[in-house]
Amino acid sequence: MARPTRATLRHWLTGWGLLLPMAAFAAPSVVPHEVQLLGDEPKPLIIAHRGASGYLPEHTLAAYALAVLQGADYIEADLVMTRDGELVARHDNELSLTTNVAQHPQFADRKRTQVVDGGALTGWFSEDFTLAELKTLRAIERIPDIRPGNARLNGSLEIPTLQQILDLVTNLQQSEQRRIGLYIETKHPTHFQQLNLAMEQPLVRTLHRNGYADRNAPVYIQSFEVENLKTLGRLTQLRLVQLLGRGQPYDQQLRDSGLSYAQMATPAGLKAVAQYAAGVGPEKFYVIPRDATGKLGQPTDFVPNAHAAGLKVHPYTFRAENSFLPSNLRNGVTPATRGNIEAEIRAYLEAGIDGVFIDQPDIALRLREAD
Repeated sequence: MARPTRATLRHWLTGWGLLLPMAAFAAPSVVPHEVQLLGDEPKPLIIAHRGASGYLPEHTLAAYALAVLQGADYIEADLVMTRDGELVARHDNELSLTTNVAQHPQFADRKRTQVVDGGALTGWFSEDFTLAELKTLRAIERIPDIRPGNARLNGSLEIPTLQQILDLVTNLQQSEQRRIGLYIETKHPTHFQQLNLAMEQPLVRTLHRNGYADRNAPVYIQSFEVENLKTLGRLTQLRLVQLLGRGQPYDQQLRDSGLSYAQMATPAGLKAVAQYAAGVGPEKFYVIPRDATGKLGQPTDFVPNAHAAGLKVHPYTFRAENSFLPSNLRNGVTPATRGNIEAEIRAYLEAGIDGVFIDQPDIALRLREAD
């Protein structure tokens, strides 16, 4: 098919006309892609969190395409495994929050309870479905009370594979005439290893086959686990990012190592992370905590310590709605109303961060262009 123009892409992203065109647009390819290698990356790096998930259901080709049209430098894809070993984009392996699986009576008997990362979870799981079966499902909005506009598209968008995302990026790079990066997260890697569905080799194999093979490729691979990243570091030269949350990485719990995220966030811990990673993705409170009333506080020394260790800092997640903002930056009391996210982003930029994970990439781009 002919390369789509920017106007065509915008038309596809209007209303209900986006399902079949977007599916056709990202038809799988067996030809390695032409990768635009890194030059100097912009600062702050704008990373579209699950695509433009503030405007369209997350982890869909439409959300990724819209993020690119809004100016995102990178699109984030969370990956899980199917029963037949395919990599697909979902925030979690449990499917009921982001797909219409519960509306498919033929899959009713797949609902079950299992332990994932140490906790019992009930639902439908990606590892119980083949790719062909997952392709019969459609995406739904994860937080419809906050984003009712997104929910209007429930049931219209399919679950993309990693290869479809790579094909989409290739097409968009040509139509936009700029480099577009991939920011990939491996979800529940130990869980999938325990099921003989380890994702490290399939992920690296797919990326290398498509031309993403070294540190000059516009790719980051991130994980909340440690050994997963170290394994990836033995398989590829692509840049790795250690995510920092609360508590302890699940793989470290199993190893009884005692290593916690808080320890990893210390100067010594960050130096240790720098032995295998190029950056860190901290939850925002590591950079600027909130006070007892929920207001944005003062920056910590996390960013200078990370930079001293040679690490990039890409905190998560910036979202425009009141529900996610510090109390002093909200606009009224309605959770879905947009507040002063611009002030929040500026505070983090002043703290020295290198990039932002954001659900509304256009907002971050406007701020960057205004500076």
